[in-house]
Amino acid sequence: MFTVKFLSKIKINILGGILLIAFCMLLGCGTKTKPEDTESQRELPNILFVILDDAGWNDVGYNGSEIRTPHIDELAKNGLQLNRFYVAPTCSPTRAALLTGMPASRLGILAPISGKGEKTLPDSIITLPAQLKTIGYQTALFGKWHLGLQPANGPSAYGFDYSYGFLHGQIDQYSHEYKNGDPSWHRNGEFISEEGHATELIGKETIHWLRYKRDSLKPFFAQVAYSAPHFPLQEPKEWVETYAEIENDSRRDFAAAMSHVDDDMGKLLAELKAMELSENTLIIFMSDNGGMENWYPEEQYEGKHGPNDVLGDNTPLRNWKSSNYEGGIRVPAIISLKDKFKAGVSNEFISVTDLMPSILEMVNADIPSNVEGAAIFDDLVNGAQLKNEIYIRGHKQQSLIKAPWKLVRTPGQGNRSAEFELFHIENDPEESKNLSDMMPDRVSELKKLMAIHINRDQL
Repeated sequence: MFTVKFLSKIKINILGGILLIAFCMLLGCGTKTKPEDTESQRELPNILFVILDDAGWNDVGYNGSEIRTPHIDELAKNGLQLNRFYVAPTCSPTRAALLTGMPASRLGILAPISGKGEKTLPDSIITLPAQLKTIGYQTALFGKWHLGLQPANGPSAYGFDYSYGFLHGQIDQYSHEYKNGDPSWHRNGEFISEEGHATELIGKETIHWLRYKRDSLKPFFAQVAYSAPHFPLQEPKEWVETYAEIENDSRRDFAAAMSHVDDDMGKLLAELKAMELSENTLIIFMSDNGGMENWYPEEQYEGKHGPNDVLGDNTPLRNWKSSNYEGGIRVPAIISLKDKFKAGVSNEFISVTDLMPSILEMVNADIPSNVEGAAIFDDLVNGAQLKNEIYIRGHKQQSLIKAPWKLVRTPGQGNRSAEFELFHIENDPEESKNLSDMMPDRVSELKKLMAIHINRDQL
Protein backbone atom coordinates (compact mmCIF):
# COMPACT_ATOMS: atom_id res chain seq x y z
CA MET A 1 0.00 0.00 0.00
CA PHE A 2 2.86 2.36 0.93
CA THR A 3 4.61 1.63 -2.39
CA VAL A 4 1.50 2.35 -4.45
CA LYS A 5 0.87 5.63 -2.66
CA PHE A 6 4.54 6.60 -2.96
CA LEU A 7 4.59 5.88 -6.69
CA SER A 8 1.34 7.76 -7.13
CA LYS A 9 2.88 10.78 -5.43
CA ILE A 10 5.90 10.57 -7.71
CA LYS A 11 3.68 10.49 -10.78
CA ILE A 12 1.71 13.46 -9.50
CA ASN A 13 4.89 15.42 -8.70
CA ILE A 14 6.41 14.63 -12.08
CA LEU A 15 3.21 15.63 -13.85
CA GLY A 16 3.01 18.81 -11.77
CA GLY A 17 6.64 19.60 -12.54
CA ILE A 18 6.08 19.13 -16.27
CA LEU A 19 3.04 21.40 -16.17
CA LEU A 20 4.98 24.01 -14.16
CA ILE A 21 7.87 23.94 -16.63
CA ALA A 22 5.48 24.26 -19.56
CA PHE A 23 3.68 27.14 -17.87
CA CYS A 24 6.95 28.94 -17.20
CA MET A 25 8.11 28.39 -20.77
CA LEU A 26 4.86 29.89 -22.00
CA LEU A 27 5.16 32.99 -19.80
CA GLY A 28 8.94 33.27 -19.92
CA CYS A 29 9.30 33.16 -16.15
CA GLY A 30 12.61 32.36 -14.61
CA THR A 31 14.71 33.38 -17.64
CA LYS A 32 17.10 36.30 -17.37
CA THR A 33 18.92 36.22 -20.68
CA LYS A 34 16.77 38.75 -22.52
CA PRO A 35 17.12 42.47 -21.73
CA GLU A 36 13.37 42.94 -21.60
CA ASP A 37 13.06 40.63 -18.60
CA THR A 38 12.13 42.29 -15.33
CA GLU A 39 15.39 41.68 -13.50
CA SER A 40 17.46 43.02 -16.38
CA GLN A 41 15.17 46.00 -16.74
CA ARG A 42 15.63 46.88 -13.07
CA GLU A 43 19.36 47.23 -13.70
CA LEU A 44 18.84 49.74 -16.50
CA PRO A 45 18.93 53.43 -15.54
CA ASN A 46 15.88 55.62 -15.87
CA ILE A 47 16.37 58.59 -18.17
CA LEU A 48 15.00 62.07 -17.59
CA PHE A 49 15.47 64.91 -20.07
CA VAL A 50 14.58 68.41 -18.89
CA ILE A 51 14.50 70.91 -21.75
CA LEU A 52 13.94 74.64 -21.34
CA ASP A 53 12.75 76.81 -24.21
CA ASP A 54 14.93 79.80 -25.20
CA ALA A 55 17.04 79.88 -22.03
CA GLY A 56 20.28 81.69 -22.83
CA TRP A 57 23.81 81.04 -21.63
CA ASN A 58 23.59 83.71 -18.93
CA ASP A 59 20.03 82.93 -17.85
CA VAL A 60 21.05 80.31 -15.26
CA GLY A 61 22.55 81.15 -11.90
CA TYR A 62 25.59 78.89 -12.18
CA ASN A 63 26.76 80.84 -15.24
CA GLY A 64 26.63 84.12 -13.34
CA SER A 65 23.12 85.32 -14.12
CA GLU A 66 21.21 87.73 -11.92
CA ILE A 67 18.34 85.24 -12.25
CA ARG A 68 18.02 82.88 -9.29
CA THR A 69 17.86 79.20 -10.32
CA PRO A 70 18.80 77.28 -7.15
CA HIS A 71 17.63 73.85 -8.31
CA ILE A 72 19.40 74.05 -11.66
CA ASP A 73 22.48 75.32 -9.80
CA GLU A 74 22.34 72.37 -7.41
CA LEU A 75 22.17 69.97 -10.34
CA ALA A 76 25.17 71.75 -11.86
CA LYS A 77 27.08 71.56 -8.58
CA ASN A 78 26.58 67.82 -8.23
CA GLY A 79 26.60 66.88 -11.92
CA LEU A 80 28.86 67.34 -14.91
CA GLN A 81 28.49 70.73 -16.58
CA LEU A 82 28.80 70.46 -20.36
CA ASN A 83 30.52 73.78 -20.96
CA ARG A 84 30.61 73.46 -24.76
CA PHE A 85 27.29 71.86 -25.63
CA TYR A 86 25.88 72.73 -29.07
CA VAL A 87 22.35 72.61 -30.43
CA ALA A 88 20.57 74.05 -33.47
CA PRO A 89 19.80 77.79 -33.49
CA THR A 90 16.05 77.17 -33.21
CA CYS A 91 13.77 74.71 -31.47
CA SER A 92 12.35 72.21 -33.98
CA PRO A 93 15.78 71.34 -35.45
CA THR A 94 17.25 70.78 -31.99
CA ARG A 95 14.41 68.49 -30.98
CA ALA A 96 14.72 66.55 -34.23
CA ALA A 97 18.48 66.15 -33.73
CA LEU A 98 17.97 65.00 -30.15
CA LEU A 99 15.51 62.27 -31.13
CA THR A 100 17.35 61.03 -34.25
CA GLY A 101 21.06 61.48 -33.52
CA MET A 102 21.67 63.36 -36.76
CA PRO A 103 21.67 67.00 -37.88
CA ALA A 104 18.06 68.05 -38.49
CA SER A 105 19.08 69.35 -41.93
CA ARG A 106 19.44 65.71 -42.99
CA LEU A 107 15.66 65.56 -42.55
CA GLY A 108 15.00 68.91 -44.21
CA ILE A 109 14.17 70.65 -40.93
CA LEU A 110 16.00 73.98 -40.72
CA ALA A 111 13.62 76.24 -38.80
CA PRO A 112 10.70 76.13 -36.35
CA ILE A 113 7.75 74.21 -37.79
CA SER A 114 4.92 76.72 -38.06
CA GLY A 115 2.50 75.31 -40.65
CA LYS A 116 0.37 72.20 -40.46
CA GLY A 117 1.67 70.97 -43.82
CA GLU A 118 5.37 71.54 -43.09
CA LYS A 119 7.84 68.69 -43.13
CA THR A 120 7.99 66.62 -39.95
CA LEU A 121 10.06 63.59 -38.99
CA PRO A 122 9.92 60.80 -41.60
CA ASP A 123 7.60 57.94 -40.69
CA SER A 124 10.43 55.46 -41.12
CA ILE A 125 12.91 57.18 -38.80
CA ILE A 126 14.05 55.27 -35.71
CA THR A 127 13.90 57.67 -32.79
CA LEU A 128 15.59 57.43 -29.40
CA PRO A 129 12.38 56.53 -27.52
CA ALA A 130 11.40 53.99 -30.17
CA GLN A 131 14.77 52.26 -29.86
CA LEU A 132 14.62 52.30 -26.07
CA LYS A 133 11.23 50.60 -26.22
CA THR A 134 12.84 47.59 -27.94
CA ILE A 135 14.73 46.80 -24.72
CA GLY A 136 11.81 47.35 -22.39
CA TYR A 137 11.71 51.07 -21.63
CA GLN A 138 8.42 52.87 -21.23
CA THR A 139 8.51 56.31 -22.81
CA ALA A 140 6.69 59.57 -22.15
CA LEU A 141 6.83 63.19 -23.30
CA PHE A 142 5.50 66.09 -21.26
CA GLY A 143 5.26 69.62 -22.63
CA LYS A 144 6.49 70.90 -25.96
CA TRP A 145 6.62 68.69 -29.05
CA HIS A 146 7.00 71.05 -32.06
CA LEU A 147 7.79 68.32 -34.58
CA GLY A 148 4.29 68.10 -36.01
CA LEU A 149 1.27 70.26 -35.32
CA GLN A 150 -1.40 67.58 -35.64
CA PRO A 151 -2.01 64.54 -33.41
CA ALA A 152 -1.33 62.25 -36.38
CA ASN A 153 2.31 63.39 -36.40
CA GLY A 154 2.57 63.92 -32.67
CA PRO A 155 4.71 62.10 -30.08
CA SER A 156 2.84 58.79 -30.29
CA ALA A 157 3.86 58.43 -33.94
CA TYR A 158 7.55 58.49 -33.01
CA GLY A 159 7.99 56.18 -30.06
CA PHE A 160 6.30 57.82 -27.07
CA ASP A 161 3.85 55.62 -25.15
CA TYR A 162 2.39 58.56 -23.27
CA SER A 163 2.27 62.25 -24.14
CA TYR A 164 0.85 65.41 -22.64
CA GLY A 165 1.38 69.07 -23.36
CA PHE A 166 1.33 71.10 -26.56
CA LEU A 167 2.08 70.32 -30.17
CA HIS A 168 3.00 73.82 -31.36
CA GLY A 169 6.07 75.94 -30.76
CA GLN A 170 4.53 78.54 -28.49
CA ILE A 171 1.32 78.88 -26.51
CA ASP A 172 -0.61 81.21 -24.26
CA GLN A 173 0.45 79.98 -20.82
CA TYR A 174 -3.15 79.86 -19.53
CA SER A 175 -5.44 79.22 -22.53
CA HIS A 176 -2.76 76.89 -23.99
CA GLU A 177 -3.67 77.94 -27.52
CA TYR A 178 -1.25 78.67 -30.35
CA LYS A 179 -0.64 82.27 -31.42
CA ASN A 180 -3.38 82.10 -34.08
CA GLY A 181 -5.92 80.50 -31.73
CA ASP A 182 -5.43 76.89 -32.85
CA PRO A 183 -5.86 74.24 -30.15
CA SER A 184 -2.59 72.67 -29.06
CA TRP A 185 -2.99 71.28 -25.52
CA HIS A 186 -3.49 67.52 -25.55
CA ARG A 187 -3.17 64.26 -23.71
CA ASN A 188 -2.20 61.28 -25.85
CA GLY A 189 -3.24 63.05 -29.03
CA GLU A 190 -6.69 64.12 -27.81
CA PHE A 191 -7.13 67.88 -27.48
CA ILE A 192 -8.18 68.84 -23.95
CA SER A 193 -9.03 71.99 -22.02
CA GLU A 194 -7.48 72.58 -18.60
CA GLU A 195 -7.03 75.49 -16.22
CA GLY A 196 -3.62 76.47 -14.96
CA HIS A 197 -0.21 77.80 -15.93
CA ALA A 198 1.63 75.62 -18.45
CA THR A 199 4.78 75.37 -16.30
CA GLU A 200 2.89 73.95 -13.34
CA LEU A 201 0.63 71.67 -15.39
CA ILE A 202 3.61 70.07 -17.15
CA GLY A 203 5.34 69.40 -13.83
CA LYS A 204 2.22 68.01 -12.14
CA GLU A 205 1.46 65.65 -15.02
CA THR A 206 5.02 64.36 -15.02
CA ILE A 207 4.93 63.64 -11.29
CA HIS A 208 1.49 62.02 -11.56
CA TRP A 209 2.72 59.74 -14.33
CA LEU A 210 5.84 58.79 -12.39
CA ARG A 211 3.90 57.95 -9.25
CA TYR A 212 0.65 56.46 -10.55
CA LYS A 213 0.65 55.67 -14.26
CA ARG A 214 3.98 54.12 -15.20
CA ASP A 215 4.93 50.49 -14.66
CA SER A 216 7.28 50.64 -11.68
CA LEU A 217 8.98 47.40 -12.75
CA LYS A 218 10.23 48.94 -15.99
CA PRO A 219 12.80 51.65 -16.64
CA PHE A 220 11.47 54.90 -18.05
CA PHE A 221 12.53 57.52 -20.55
CA ALA A 222 10.75 60.81 -19.81
CA GLN A 223 11.26 64.00 -21.81
CA VAL A 224 10.01 67.04 -19.89
CA ALA A 225 10.00 69.99 -22.27
CA TYR A 226 8.81 73.16 -20.56
CA SER A 227 7.42 76.13 -22.45
CA ALA A 228 9.35 78.57 -20.25
CA PRO A 229 10.98 80.98 -20.58
CA HIS A 230 9.62 81.33 -24.15
CA PHE A 231 7.21 84.19 -24.74
CA PRO A 232 4.45 85.12 -24.11
CA LEU A 233 5.56 85.93 -20.58
CA GLN A 234 2.58 85.50 -18.25
CA GLU A 235 4.03 84.87 -14.84
CA PRO A 236 2.09 84.88 -11.57
CA LYS A 237 2.48 88.05 -9.54
CA GLU A 238 4.39 86.34 -6.74
CA TRP A 239 7.19 85.37 -9.12
CA VAL A 240 7.43 88.78 -10.78
CA GLU A 241 7.58 90.57 -7.42
CA THR A 242 10.71 88.67 -6.43
CA TYR A 243 12.65 90.63 -9.06
CA ALA A 244 11.75 94.19 -8.12
CA GLU A 245 15.44 95.10 -8.52
CA ILE A 246 15.30 94.52 -12.30
CA GLU A 247 14.22 97.79 -13.88
CA ASN A 248 13.22 96.53 -17.32
CA ASP A 249 9.70 95.07 -17.25
CA SER A 250 10.36 92.48 -19.95
CA ARG A 251 13.57 91.22 -18.37
CA ARG A 252 11.81 91.10 -15.00
CA ASP A 253 9.05 88.92 -16.46
CA PHE A 254 11.64 86.73 -18.16
CA ALA A 255 13.52 86.27 -14.88
CA ALA A 256 10.24 85.34 -13.19
CA ALA A 257 9.60 82.70 -15.86
CA MET A 258 13.05 81.21 -15.27
CA SER A 259 12.64 81.09 -11.50
CA HIS A 260 9.15 79.64 -11.86
CA VAL A 261 10.34 76.80 -14.08
CA ASP A 262 13.36 76.23 -11.83
CA ASP A 263 11.00 75.84 -8.88
CA ASP A 264 8.86 73.33 -10.77
CA MET A 265 11.96 71.42 -11.83
CA GLY A 266 12.96 71.30 -8.16
CA LYS A 267 9.65 69.65 -7.29
CA LEU A 268 10.25 67.04 -9.97
CA LEU A 269 13.74 66.25 -8.70
CA ALA A 270 12.44 66.06 -5.13
CA GLU A 271 9.79 63.59 -6.26
CA LEU A 272 12.44 61.37 -7.84
CA LYS A 273 14.28 61.37 -4.51
CA ALA A 274 11.12 60.64 -2.53
CA MET A 275 10.36 57.69 -4.81
CA GLU A 276 13.97 56.44 -4.41
CA LEU A 277 14.58 56.85 -8.13
CA SER A 278 17.19 59.60 -8.14
CA GLU A 279 20.23 57.38 -7.69
CA ASN A 280 19.39 55.30 -10.76
CA THR A 281 18.16 58.08 -13.04
CA LEU A 282 20.27 59.69 -15.73
CA ILE A 283 19.30 63.37 -15.74
CA ILE A 284 20.11 65.60 -18.70
CA PHE A 285 19.30 69.30 -18.51
CA MET A 286 19.57 71.62 -21.52
CA SER A 287 18.08 74.55 -23.41
CA ASP A 288 16.83 74.00 -26.95
CA ASN A 289 18.67 77.06 -28.33
CA GLY A 290 20.21 80.31 -27.19
CA GLY A 291 18.29 83.19 -25.73
CA MET A 292 16.12 85.43 -27.89
CA GLU A 293 16.87 89.16 -27.92
CA ASN A 294 13.33 90.56 -28.06
CA TRP A 295 9.81 89.98 -29.35
CA TYR A 296 7.63 92.44 -31.23
CA PRO A 297 4.43 90.61 -32.19
CA GLU A 298 2.08 92.01 -34.79
CA GLU A 299 -1.13 90.00 -34.86
CA GLN A 300 -0.30 87.16 -32.48
CA TYR A 301 -2.68 86.27 -29.63
CA GLU A 302 -5.06 89.02 -30.76
CA GLY A 303 -2.66 91.60 -29.35
CA LYS A 304 -2.96 90.37 -25.76
CA HIS A 305 0.75 89.87 -25.15
CA GLY A 306 4.03 91.67 -25.65
CA PRO A 307 5.98 93.42 -26.91
CA ASN A 308 9.16 92.48 -25.05
CA ASP A 309 12.19 94.62 -25.72
CA VAL A 310 14.50 92.47 -23.57
CA LEU A 311 14.29 88.69 -23.19
CA GLY A 312 17.27 86.33 -22.82
CA ASP A 313 20.92 86.97 -22.05
CA ASN A 314 23.72 85.10 -23.82
CA THR A 315 26.58 87.12 -22.33
CA PRO A 316 29.49 86.82 -23.08
CA LEU A 317 28.58 84.86 -26.20
CA ARG A 318 27.82 86.56 -29.51
CA ASN A 319 24.36 87.07 -30.95
CA TRP A 320 21.00 85.41 -30.38
CA LYS A 321 18.63 82.58 -31.16
CA SER A 322 18.37 81.82 -34.92
CA SER A 323 22.06 82.63 -35.56
CA ASN A 324 24.95 80.18 -35.78
CA TYR A 325 27.19 82.33 -33.63
CA GLU A 326 27.84 81.00 -30.13
CA GLY A 327 24.95 82.85 -28.54
CA GLY A 328 22.48 81.01 -30.75
CA ILE A 329 23.84 77.46 -30.54
CA ARG A 330 25.92 77.05 -27.34
CA VAL A 331 23.61 76.51 -24.39
CA PRO A 332 23.72 75.58 -20.70
CA ALA A 333 23.66 71.80 -20.24
CA ILE A 334 24.22 69.38 -17.37
CA ILE A 335 24.40 65.60 -17.12
CA SER A 336 24.05 63.65 -13.90
CA LEU A 337 24.02 60.00 -12.87
CA LYS A 338 25.24 58.77 -9.49
CA ASP A 339 28.41 56.66 -9.64
CA LYS A 340 28.78 57.42 -13.36
CA PHE A 341 29.67 61.08 -13.85
CA LYS A 342 31.85 62.94 -11.37
CA ALA A 343 30.87 66.47 -10.47
CA GLY A 344 32.81 69.02 -12.46
CA VAL A 345 33.03 70.83 -15.77
CA SER A 346 33.72 69.34 -19.20
CA ASN A 347 35.15 71.66 -21.83
CA GLU A 348 34.87 69.06 -24.59
CA PHE A 349 32.92 70.02 -27.72
CA ILE A 350 29.65 68.08 -27.64
CA SER A 351 26.68 68.07 -29.99
CA VAL A 352 23.06 67.35 -29.19
CA THR A 353 23.34 64.58 -31.81
CA ASP A 354 25.74 62.75 -29.47
CA LEU A 355 23.09 62.13 -26.82
CA MET A 356 21.13 59.41 -28.65
CA PRO A 357 24.10 57.12 -29.43
CA SER A 358 25.60 57.75 -25.98
CA ILE A 359 22.42 56.69 -24.22
CA LEU A 360 21.88 53.67 -26.45
CA GLU A 361 25.45 52.47 -25.89
CA MET A 362 25.08 52.95 -22.13
CA VAL A 363 22.00 50.68 -22.00
CA ASN A 364 23.39 48.17 -24.51
CA ALA A 365 20.83 48.93 -27.20
CA ASP A 366 21.60 48.87 -30.90
CA ILE A 367 22.52 52.20 -32.47
CA PRO A 368 20.70 52.73 -35.80
CA SER A 369 23.03 52.91 -38.79
CA ASN A 370 21.91 56.41 -39.81
CA VAL A 371 22.89 57.97 -36.47
CA GLU A 372 25.78 60.41 -36.98
CA GLY A 373 26.48 61.48 -33.42
CA ALA A 374 29.22 59.88 -31.32
CA ALA A 375 28.82 57.75 -28.20
CA ILE A 376 30.77 59.92 -25.75
CA PHE A 377 29.73 58.97 -22.21
CA ASP A 378 32.67 56.64 -21.57
CA ASP A 379 35.09 59.26 -22.88
CA LEU A 380 33.56 61.84 -20.55
CA VAL A 381 33.98 59.47 -17.62
CA ASN A 382 37.57 58.63 -18.55
CA GLY A 383 38.55 62.19 -19.36
CA ALA A 384 39.46 61.34 -22.95
CA GLN A 385 39.62 64.11 -25.54
CA LEU A 386 36.73 64.05 -27.97
CA LYS A 387 37.28 64.43 -31.70
CA ASN A 388 33.87 65.67 -32.66
CA GLU A 389 33.14 67.49 -35.88
CA ILE A 390 30.00 69.52 -35.25
CA TYR A 391 27.96 70.65 -38.25
CA ILE A 392 24.90 72.83 -37.70
CA ARG A 393 22.67 74.23 -40.41
CA GLY A 394 20.04 76.78 -39.49
CA HIS A 395 17.71 78.74 -41.73
CA LYS A 396 20.03 81.76 -41.72
CA GLN A 397 23.57 80.40 -41.41
CA GLN A 398 25.67 77.25 -41.36
CA SER A 399 28.59 76.45 -39.08
CA LEU A 400 31.23 73.78 -38.73
CA ILE A 401 33.32 73.22 -35.62
CA LYS A 402 36.48 71.19 -35.82
CA ALA A 403 38.13 72.12 -32.56
CA PRO A 404 39.62 74.52 -31.93
CA TRP A 405 38.32 76.10 -35.14
CA LYS A 406 34.85 77.25 -36.14
CA LEU A 407 33.73 78.29 -39.62
CA VAL A 408 30.54 80.30 -40.02
CA ARG A 409 28.91 80.67 -43.43
CA THR A 410 26.37 83.42 -44.04
CA PRO A 411 24.62 83.07 -47.43
CA GLY A 412 24.86 86.09 -49.70
CA GLN A 413 21.90 88.23 -50.66
CA GLY A 414 21.18 89.04 -54.30
CA ASN A 415 24.44 89.12 -56.25
CA ARG A 416 26.59 88.97 -53.16
CA SER A 417 28.49 85.75 -52.53
CA ALA A 418 28.44 83.91 -49.23
CA GLU A 419 30.60 85.26 -46.41
CA PHE A 420 32.87 82.97 -44.41
CA GLU A 421 34.20 83.77 -40.95
CA LEU A 422 36.88 81.80 -39.09
CA PHE A 423 37.23 81.82 -35.31
CA HIS A 424 39.61 80.15 -32.88
CA ILE A 425 36.71 79.22 -30.68
CA GLU A 426 38.77 78.07 -27.69
CA ASN A 427 40.75 81.30 -27.41
CA ASP A 428 37.96 83.55 -28.67
CA PRO A 429 34.55 82.20 -27.54
CA GLU A 430 33.13 85.71 -28.03
CA GLU A 431 33.91 85.41 -31.78
CA SER A 432 35.41 88.88 -31.80
CA LYS A 433 38.28 88.16 -34.20
CA ASN A 434 37.54 86.92 -37.71
CA LEU A 435 40.73 85.16 -38.84
CA SER A 436 39.57 84.20 -42.35
CA ASP A 437 41.85 86.67 -44.16
CA MET A 438 44.85 85.63 -42.08
CA MET A 439 44.34 81.87 -42.50
CA PRO A 440 42.98 81.14 -46.01
CA ASP A 441 44.26 77.54 -45.99
CA ARG A 442 42.35 76.75 -42.81
CA VAL A 443 39.22 78.33 -44.29
CA SER A 444 39.63 76.27 -47.45
CA GLU A 445 39.99 73.06 -45.41
CA LEU A 446 36.83 73.72 -43.37
CA LYS A 447 34.85 74.87 -46.41
CA LYS A 448 35.49 71.48 -48.05
CA LEU A 449 34.27 69.67 -44.95
CA MET A 450 31.20 71.91 -44.76
CA ALA A 451 30.41 71.30 -48.43
CA ILE A 452 30.36 67.55 -47.79
CA HIS A 453 27.77 68.05 -45.06
CA ILE A 454 25.67 70.46 -47.13
CA ASN A 455 25.56 67.94 -49.97
CA ARG A 456 24.20 65.32 -47.56
CA ASP A 457 21.32 67.49 -46.41
CA GLN A 458 17.82 66.63 -47.63
CA LEU A 459 16.50 69.95 -48.90
